[in-house]
Amino acid sequence: MLLTISTTHRPATDLGFLLHKHPERAQSFPISAGTAHVFYPRATEDACTVALLAEIDPIALVRGGATTLTQYVNDRPYAAGSQLAVALRTVFTTAMTGRCDARPELAQQPIPLSIRVPSLCSRGGIELVRRFFEPLGWQVDGEPVPLDAEIPGWAESRYVDVTLTGELRLADALRQLYVLLPALDGTKHYWVGQDEADKLLRAGDGWLAAHPEREAITKRYLEHRRTYVNYALERLGIDDEPEEPRVTEAPEQPESLAKQRQGSVLAALRAAGAQRVLDLGCGGGALLRVLMQEPSFTEIVGLDVSAKALDLAERRLKLDRLPDRQKDRIRLRQSSLTYADPSLTGYDAAVLMEVIEHLDEERLPALEHAVFGVARPRAVIVTTPNSEYNVRFETLPANTFRHSDHRFEWTREQFGRWADGVAERHGYTVRRLPVGAEDPEVGAPTQLAVFTEVAA
Repeated sequence: MLLTISTTHRPATDLGFLLHKHPERAQSFPISAGTAHVFYPRATEDACTVALLAEIDPIALVRGGATTLTQYVNDRPYAAGSQLAVALRTVFTTAMTGRCDARPELAQQPIPLSIRVPSLCSRGGIELVRRFFEPLGWQVDGEPVPLDAEIPGWAESRYVDVTLTGELRLADALRQLYVLLPALDGTKHYWVGQDEADKLLRAGDGWLAAHPEREAITKRYLEHRRTYVNYALERLGIDDEPEEPRVTEAPEQPESLAKQRQGSVLAALRAAGAQRVLDLGCGGGALLRVLMQEPSFTEIVGLDVSAKALDLAERRLKLDRLPDRQKDRIRLRQSSLTYADPSLTGYDAAVLMEVIEHLDEERLPALEHAVFGVARPRAVIVTTPNSEYNVRFETLPANTFRHSDHRFEWTREQFGRWADGVAERHGYTVRRLPVGAEDPEVGAPTQLAVFTEVAA
């Protein structure tokens, strides 16, 4: 297996400083199933290329554990993405950390890079390579590697000849390769356990959580082992979003309905000029994560009746790792939303995102009194499913709710009557907005109401 890294940064031989490998020396390093060789085919001030060649000994790879001939006679020892990732980590460990004692300023500087893997296993072809690398700033060029053009059906294989071009810190590029090479392959040459999940989190720090394909990357890197996938996703702060687990959003929507809801709520909070915000029924902290990224929110309070949900939110938000300045902005409290709590008065805005449908309808007056009568924030934002849209979810059985814990789901007319009544009883104006792609017959999948207190 071969991987080359090239740069035109001047002087290009600075690549040797970053990799801690001298351009004038060829070096070899033992790896678990063979030897990794590092050498420089080109090293001038204008252009420099380093090559990593992983030479695999298939006999050593399976010695002591081989039970069938296929463990020796197959492509896996030679082209496994995990083998190349192991070679990368073994040879360029220090470079992956971003440490360069000789040139520390250079290690923090993005430089032009061109990385080529002439035989990359991608179970999803070149399109999957693009989906994984392009969001990170890479330009992806490549083509399938033919097996035998003379044999029908053998013109293409799962291997691709790929070149990545971009301007990144070398440490970031190496960590991305370490994760994405085996993720593209989708299988590993060794057992996947808890330590692999931790390696993924370390190598993905700073980029994986924001990647649009983070869940697919995590699942493929960890070979779909549910325990470790769930652990990694939780540590990345990715919400499983229980609201639509079986009724995936309409295919034409560009992003998940959950993300669109969060974006709509955030836009409403900005429009209200809110600085101190209550997230009522915060659950596992999906919206809190979004609010924390908005510097204009000076105080954020998440409330939920479930201690388990609040523990999950604390872990997902990584509150124990936040700097004091960030930590001081957010508080989590256990409380029932139907209990009047005078300590919640004086906030600019409160959000009830996908909350009211989890209450029995006869308890809504108590929630209304607690939020609109006692807390009385200047603005209240409420989202709830539009039951009319349920017919558009092909996998949702007729006359059932989107989630097993929903006590009701309202039509647009029902939600409108409730919202108008609340506004009239408590001195608010209200406007309703759609969330998600609107269907001309049944409306949008989610309905949102923005209540604004009428000035005295």
